[in-house]
Amino acid sequence: MIPVHIESLIYIIREHQVMLDSDLARLYGVETKVLNQAVKRNIQRFPEDFMFQLTKEECLRSQIVTLNKSRGHHLKYLPHVFTENGVAMLSSVLRSERAIEVNINIMRAFSAMRNFLMNNAAIFQRMDQLEIKQLKTDEKVDAILDKLGDNDKPREGIFFNGQIFDAYTLVADLIRQAKTRIVVIDNYIDDSVLVQLSKRQPGVTVDIYDGQISKQLRQDIDKHNEQYPGVTIHKYTKAHDRFLIIDEDVYHIGASLKDLGKKLFAFSRREVLTGSELLAGL
Repeated sequence: MIPVHIESLIYIIREHQVMLDSDLARLYGVETKVLNQAVKRNIQRFPEDFMFQLTKEECLRSQIVTLNKSRGHHLKYLPHVFTENGVAMLSSVLRSERAIEVNINIMRAFSAMRNFLMNNAAIFQRMDQLEIKQLKTDEKVDAILDKLGDNDKPREGIFFNGQIFDAYTLVADLIRQAKTRIVVIDNYIDDSVLVQLSKRQPGVTVDIYDGQISKQLRQDIDKHNEQYPGVTIHKYTKAHDRFLIIDEDVYHIGASLKDLGKKLFAFSRREVLTGSELLAGL
């Protein structure tokens, strides 16, 4: 008697029904190393459609990696798998009464699996179609969510004299949205702007382009970088307007970041220009 359900040990890999060398060795009552050594001595009997070695990706995808882990949680080896023909050939390599009994049961299991797949082919086809439809639905939902997230970004507006906190909050929210980089093009940077930039997420870099870099500003940036690293200052004297780039989104801002809300100013998001395109023109 074979004390396991052999059907549960049969996997579909590379469109073949296969069994793992370790599972076969356990059924035959030998070590996996002994089985593979016997196969190696008779390798001419095992062409690729009888036996092949799995890749690491196939082990992970087939969820059989846990069967071949060492204490360090890494694969000891990449297992070999045997097709139905390969298992049949094993009976000529492992000559024992147990091997004969095991092979008979395995052949019956392969036949049962093949009949099951044939009899339920229509059901599996419908499941595949449903899975494809679900993937397309998920893609549409993701696109809608991305669009909604894009709509959350402010596009344009006006702040009147005295709306200091509202203007400050707008810029702070934009800074928090940055995922990779922030670029500030502004000729009047001071430490108050660095306070705003400290609200960015960890890992987000900042490039400041300023036409007049004082010794005090360099010192302020050095102190800022000791706690919030990632800010670089560049001298650039050819900019008249002020811009704030959040990743690839470009905002044209009518006032210096240090003076937001102190006078009437407007801001707008430039839809036809990316941050990379603007920086390429500097």
